Amino acid sequence: MAYLFTSESVSEGHPDKISDQISDALIDNFLAFDPNSKVACETLVTTGQVFLAGEVKSEVYLDVQKIARDVINRIGYTKSEYMFEGNSCGVLSAIHEQSADINQGVERKNPEEQGAGDQGMMFGYATNETENYMPLALDLSHMILRELAALRRENKDITYLRPDSKSQVTIEYSDDNVPQRIDAIVVSTQHDDFDEEEAMLAKIKSDIINILIPRVKAQLKPEIQKLFTEEITYHINPTGKFVIGGPHGDTGLTGRKIIVDTYGGKGAHGGGAFSGKDPSKVDRSAAYATRHIAKNMVAAGVADEILVQVSYAIGVAKPMGIYINTYGTAKVGLSDGEIARKVEAIFDMRPYAIEQRLKLRNPIYEETAAYGHMGRKNEVVKKTFTSPYREPIVKEVELFTWEKLDFVDQVKAAFGI
Repeated sequence: MAYLFTSESVSEGHPDKISDQISDALIDNFLAFDPNSKVACETLVTTGQVFLAGEVKSEVYLDVQKIARDVINRIGYTKSEYMFEGNSCGVLSAIHEQSADINQGVERKNPEEQGAGDQGMMFGYATNETENYMPLALDLSHMILRELAALRRENKDITYLRPDSKSQVTIEYSDDNVPQRIDAIVVSTQHDDFDEEEAMLAKIKSDIINILIPRVKAQLKPEIQKLFTEEITYHINPTGKFVIGGPHGDTGLTGRKIIVDTYGGKGAHGGGAFSGKDPSKVDRSAAYATRHIAKNMVAAGVADEILVQVSYAIGVAKPMGIYINTYGTAKVGLSDGEIARKVEAIFDMRPYAIEQRLKLRNPIYEETAAYGHMGRKNEVVKKTFTSPYREPIVKEVELFTWEKLDFVDQVKAAFGI
């Protein structure tokens, strides 16, 4: 019996994602000027206001107001009619020093024995249904919103778009978990005011179906393009008018889109958010490391689909354990428990080892804070950081290191593939 599966995404202009991007911009600036910074920073955005709170242990002092305003302007909140605008909104900081009680459990004389920044379990997932080893429904949801943001910035083919938007894709799968067709697509986009609501709805629906969707399809391989049939049900701005949006329409908070950030409901999630946390927080670093494991395992041919769990105790370097679930798709003649023991021998999952392997003490996080932390393009970029208190810093950094297929040969050797 065929079944339906749905995933959603939200745009960079969604209130929660504004918060995530501000928090991660702060992380990047702290790490750029002091790579040993310990940071846990939360952001709240609402009508005309930004509130920053959290704990920091760092040698650098930042102009946090400017950093927040730069992010807001980059996203596109640059007009007073949005009731949230980068140059005029209030920015209140309540950031204070990190608890010494937590810090003593993390830092060690021998860096390799660095303890986990918190207890908890983290999950990584990969599937071979897409080129980037991500679930297709989530991948398409992200693509729709990235292309919608591109159309907004071009301001040519569609000229009324505002920054806040959401998408959702429902896919029909066969019994053997192969995508058969796209059943439904939902897009809700903030827009400028129109004189007549019925004409507005018709215009937006036509533009989404006839301009946006073809641009998304053009980026896909033929086998995915064929899933876009004439039978797709489209729900475009299904509530009608969507002029009031962004932080004026809804308060945004850091860490409130953890399923959008990961696998769209596939696999599992340990519950910890990523944005605003330096890599000593295993909520973030171990989630990246388990994705790295899962992706390399699927790419090596160990299984078609893999879920990896790792768990920690605060202040303890060695993980409590590693769990593997191949959903019955393993191809190596081993049980999931036997596969887990081999994984433990290949990948050092102590927090310091993860930081070193994935180069996580670099300012690489603002790019993760919209359109998902997983399935992204691994690339090297130059980033410039300025401070009124220090000389500017230009750093060449590698983004999305956990997406590299750099352990495939080791995995194949270990499993005799």
